[in-house]
Amino acid sequence: MTMPHHALDIALTRPLTPAELRQATRTMPLAANHDATHLLAVAHAKTPGKALNRLRQQLGGQLPIDVITTHYPDANGQILLNVAFPPAVYTTLKTAARCAGQSPERFMERALHRALAERADQEADRLDHALRQLLAHTTPAHLLSAVGHALTRRSESHT
Repeated sequence: MTMPHHALDIALTRPLTPAELRQATRTMPLAANHDATHLLAVAHAKTPGKALNRLRQQLGGQLPIDVITTHYPDANGQILLNVAFPPAVYTTLKTAARCAGQSPERFMERALHRALAERADQEADRLDHALRQLLAHTTPAHLLSAVGHALTRRSESHT
């Protein structure tokens, strides 16, 4: 049986120097973005979670890693995160999770889902407010036409 490969995205806390990037690529092949603040890697592991942990073990001491994520969603549409908290923060997290009757992982997952849902609601409210302001000064037909023109120009400039 062959072990699957998992594409992983590494967000760094600061840009890497060329020397740091060269040193890290001696450990494993990495692809850096234009300013060396994000890296992509492919890791061999039975599961995406094990791939995240293995990558953190191999590179965590060498690089200023902020967050490691799976690059592609799993079958449930989920992206896995690997975050290393300082000991004091992790102790606080474990205590809060225990009080909620959850594992620290589940506690963080639920907190993240709540935060993302709240952010989506805020964005929907912001767009609704902006749309109402625009409609106060024009007709829906003119606004729809302007949106169509703006989207067409935007997509043409990205090709």
